[in-house]
Amino acid sequence: MVTACNNGSNTDMSYKAAINDHYKAFPVCIWSQAKKFPVQAATSDDAKTEGYDALTQEGLLTRTTAEKKVLIIASKQVNNYDLSDKGRTSWTPDSSQPGYGNFCYGNREVTSIDNSTLGTNGSGAKTVDLSYHYQIANVATWANSQEMKTAYPGIASALDANPSDKATLVMTGDHWEFNK
Repeated sequence: MVTACNNGSNTDMSYKAAINDHYKAFPVCIWSQAKKFPVQAATSDDAKTEGYDALTQEGLLTRTTAEKKVLIIASKQVNNYDLSDKGRTSWTPDSSQPGYGNFCYGNREVTSIDNSTLGTNGSGAKTVDLSYHYQIANVATWANSQEMKTAYPGIASALDANPSDKATLVMTGDHWEFNK
């Protein structure tokens, strides 16, 4: 659990702090699933190469070309992509899958608490159910390029949006903790 100190007061600032602290551990990334590098993509497969090429243009990947034998007498052009030195510093490894990871570019930050309802849980602890709006903050420089936003439309929509969500916080001692 992640905590935010508020000395027991029920202020929007303490609610924001608890939610923001929680989401610092869960950054927003370009892929929904972790990927393993190096990776190979056929040069004729624009859907795959576009994203990798944008990451290469931002200096996060390196690209080399090669020929891959498909049949005994045929071959096709492929690009091999691997993490660059800069890419390794921006890479977020997946602790559950060695060799896998993701490029994460920011984290959720609450812009407003829209509604809060105090209550208690089954253990008698104070709770608050919240509705809130947020934006993506601490955005990596490489994620703001037009090439990245074109290759990964999810980045553009995430950075331009002000979505809403709900959360439940639990009072633990003198501070709120993110519950769900």
